[in-house]
Amino acid sequence: MGSPVPHNHPLRRLFGALTEKSFTEKLGWPDLNVTAYVSNLLVDFTHADQLYKIRNRQGQPIDTVVELLFESEVLLEAHSFDREREVHRHIGDFTLFMAGLFPEYLRRLKSAGMIYHPDFLVDYVKTGKRSYGIVAQFGDVESENDPPLFRKLSDNFELCVTGLGFVRSDLDRMQDPTFRRAKDLLLN
Repeated sequence: MGSPVPHNHPLRRLFGALTEKSFTEKLGWPDLNVTAYVSNLLVDFTHADQLYKIRNRQGQPIDTVVELLFESEVLLEAHSFDREREVHRHIGDFTLFMAGLFPEYLRRLKSAGMIYHPDFLVDYVKTGKRSYGIVAQFGDVESENDPPLFRKLSDNFELCVTGLGFVRSDLDRMQDPTFRRAKDLLLN
């Protein structure tokens, strides 16, 4: 299934520019394959159905990393390698997205009030790194992405999280009324 956001949508240009700026200028990592992948991930996850697109055997959306990991183990036992790859890719994507853009969510998960949340003990960074590493091992040559991309995402997961943090800061800054006034003055 393709992305529900058209290829020429302004949101793609915005996230593409912000991601490229963050990874290239702020991190000093001008890898176009990585920035394209991460910006497309941001666009795709603007739709909640994409964020929770993996479903369990009962057809219910899976909304925790623990359940996603369980699903990947069930698939491993069933020898469904394509589905296992898809689930691990999603685990990497989900953990990267949440750790990079919503670190406050992860901090809240670790607070005493959330001790009963299934993901309370999950380390999103380690889990994301591991899942992207598993995807890289599959080496599916028919995939739209080459395995070295997922190896880079795994090896540099923390850097990607930091890059997404810069994207989040830029998005927050763009919502500031002072920024909006300055933009209106400069563009009109």
